[in-house]
Amino acid sequence: MNQNLGKYIILAGLTLLIIGVLVYFFWDKLEWIGKLPGDISFEKGNTKIYFPVVTMILLSVLLNIILYIVRRFF
Repeated sequence: MNQNLGKYIILAGLTLLIIGVLVYFFWDKLEWIGKLPGDISFEKGNTKIYFPVVTMILLSVLLNIILYIVRRFF
C-alpha cells in the first residue's frame, strides 16, 4: 500500500465529516440548495421527477475552484 493513499482517505473522510456537520447544523440556512432557478421539476399525480441542473453546475464550479486552490498551494 502507498502511504499517500492513506492520507487521501483520511482527507476525504475529514471532508465528508465537515460537510455532514455543516448540513446537520445549518440545514435551515441551506434550503435554497436544489431550488435554484433553472432546476427542472415535473410533477404529475404521484410521480415527481427532479433534475437539479443549475445546482449541480454551481456545485461543480465551486468544487473545481476549491480543488484548484488546494492543488496550487499544496
